[in-house]
Amino acid sequence: MRYFLFELKEGLMIAFRALRANKVRTSLTMLGIFIGITVVVLMSTAIKGIDNSFQDGISALGSDVLYIDKWAWFSNEEWWKLRNRKSITMDDYERFKSMVKLPTAVAPVINSQQTVKFSDKRVDGVFLNGSSADYVKTTNFTFEHGRFYNEVESNASRQVAVIGSEISKKLFSRGDALDKTIKIGNANFKIVGVLAEQGSFILGPWNPDNQVFIPIGSIFKNFIAEHRGTVTFNVRAPNPSMVEETKAEAEGVMRKVRGLRYDEENDFSINQQEALMNNYTSVVGVIQIAGLFITGLSLFVGAIGIMNIMFVSVRERTKEIGIRKAIGAKRRTILTQFLLESSAICLLGGLAGLLAAILGSMALNQYFPTSIQADAVIIAIGVSALTGILSGFAPAYQASKLDPVDSLRYE
Repeated sequence: MRYFLFELKEGLMIAFRALRANKVRTSLTMLGIFIGITVVVLMSTAIKGIDNSFQDGISALGSDVLYIDKWAWFSNEEWWKLRNRKSITMDDYERFKSMVKLPTAVAPVINSQQTVKFSDKRVDGVFLNGSSADYVKTTNFTFEHGRFYNEVESNASRQVAVIGSEISKKLFSRGDALDKTIKIGNANFKIVGVLAEQGSFILGPWNPDNQVFIPIGSIFKNFIAEHRGTVTFNVRAPNPSMVEETKAEAEGVMRKVRGLRYDEENDFSINQQEALMNNYTSVVGVIQIAGLFITGLSLFVGAIGIMNIMFVSVRERTKEIGIRKAIGAKRRTILTQFLLESSAICLLGGLAGLLAAILGSMALNQYFPTSIQADAVIIAIGVSALTGILSGFAPAYQASKLDPVDSLRYE
């Protein structure tokens, strides 16, 4: 064991001397490994960060909530057919709510995009939601400050608002948004609640961090004529195990509300979180495959480069190998030395790529969420070492088989 450790130490010293003697060649050889490791770690941190954010955000929607809408979230049906459906109205909502039995909460929602201002600050293109007091019962929202508007405020169409955390940060840098009056469009609203950060980066327009919620009567009074636009119903099942049962009841009731005959297709859609999850999973899957392909290609090119350089190194050091064999070096010792050299090249390239990926991840985190995982670091180091061993084995094996007499004659 002591002899093996001595051989290992000597092999590493010889390997690093050889690398220092050919700095430019070593650096260029590392480039393929550097690119491959940087790409795989950056991709891993970005996907993990987005996945964490998506999971946090989608939990705010609730896995036991159905969304009855004129539009389908993800559908193969032609767009113009969905567009030609009748809009869903507040009368439909009132009738639907009076007829369904299973849901624990039903809330109407209608949307608009507006500019929100406070003092000299403004946020453009804010997604404005109008709903009833029951809306909060159909979500898993948590509050940083305040509360959701209550039934009295909702029924009276009061000028009150609940804002997302991003809106709060942009308008109130000191975090004192509660009870302040903001201007939405041309109307003044008093803030009664500020949502805690949901982290729902990937949810786009559904992101509650960048939304404002007001009573539905207020949105009709100030922004949308009641006969225009289409209303969505948020329907919460008693528990996740009863989602399908609640969906079946909601579909039957909604068909009655819309006056559809038994042979007519639904002129509405019942959307679920599952559709959003499936679409997200398919998109992430494509990104992962593309990333792995780029990584594999970079590592393959890097491995070929290392193999070529190691063959050149064996040829250049043939006489040295002959001398070492002549004074008693074993084939195993020569094999180990060249494997250590190729592994050192890959590990140095991999560590440099890992450092670049971590720095890149920290920079990207300013724009969208990333998450550096310990397993990504371990995989990066392991892949680097394995690439070095595989790419260096053939040259190392060739070096170990050289005849000492022929090697000493080599010029």
